Amino acid sequence: MIEDDFYATLKLKTGEEVFAKVAASEEDDRTMLIVSNPVIVSEIRMKATVVGYKVEPWLKTTTEDMFIINLEDVLTLSESSDIEMILLYQDYLRKSSKTEKNETKIDRKMGYVANVNEAKEVLEKIFNKS
Repeated sequence: MIEDDFYATLKLKTGEEVFAKVAASEEDDRTMLIVSNPVIVSEIRMKATVVGYKVEPWLKTTTEDMFIINLEDVLTLSESSDIEMILLYQDYLRKSSKTEKNETKIDRKMGYVANVNEAKEVLEKIFNKS
């Protein structure tokens, strides 16, 4: 049985602190957490004051967005009702899904595309004229 989703911060036994949308599931006398789009949030500081936050994916070498974590691997879990954190997370997801779908390919409509030799010749002509 899967419980309703909720936003939470998880502190894993490995020391990692992850923010994600989480659902709990009971299977064979153990509890598993279904973690959706987990991220790591880091504070950006300047002169001892926090000026912003950096949000990045928990796992950077995969395109998967859902993970299953055994509750035994979690040190602590805290449900989040912090609206700012939830909005930061949702904004990150929106922006990351747009960049994945709208990856732009370079073409001649964007400007001149040249090989190295052609670019070298053009730059040498500009240099010689000045």
